[in-house]
Amino acid sequence: MSSHPTLKANKREESGTNVSRRLRREGIVPAVVYGAAQRTYAVQVDARQFGDVLREQSSGNFLLNLEIEGAEEKTKLAMVQSIQKNPLTGDLIHIDFQAVKANETIHASLPVELLGTSVGVKGGGVLEHQLHSIEVHCRPANLPERLELDISALQIGDALHVSDLVMPEGVETHVDGEVVVVIITEPRVAAAETEGGEEGAEPEVLTAAAED
Repeated sequence: MSSHPTLKANKREESGTNVSRRLRREGIVPAVVYGAAQRTYAVQVDARQFGDVLREQSSGNFLLNLEIEGAEEKTKLAMVQSIQKNPLTGDLIHIDFQAVKANETIHASLPVELLGTSVGVKGGGVLEHQLHSIEVHCRPANLPERLELDISALQIGDALHVSDLVMPEGVETHVDGEVVVVIITEPRVAAAETEGGEEGAEPEVLTAAAED
């Protein structure tokens, strides 16, 4: 089991739009914690500290140890379920944490990372990465940071599917195994020239030999 980062939080007694705006001006992000058979309650975290943790992660769904000052159970294992950011500035607006237990199944979206450079790409082919993330379910201890797929041997016209992903022990997905993850296609220019050549070719004219 990999170690999880730790993030400090404080229970938040006040709520409302004006309160949230004031907190954000002070560098604090409003958040909520729910799940694991507990009531939902409000917390707040330091924006810079959470940003430091976030930069070390491969995806937006990750586990951490949430140390909540003022809570009955001070430390909780939690998953970051959603992060709201200002679309213009990128500033953090709100975070949803889901408290989880070690023996329960969790659901997460994992990034699919491609390894290597395919033979087809080296030969001029075009790589199309069609599935960048995939939904999985597992126990917290089995959750990986990412799924990796080696594409080195792919030729032009080859594809890899969800069924080609090697799932770590205890990790499963309900995504159809036939869904394409990556495919190597012909160069677009070459394909266009081929199509143009077929359409623009002059028909062969056969003439009968003149009779003497």
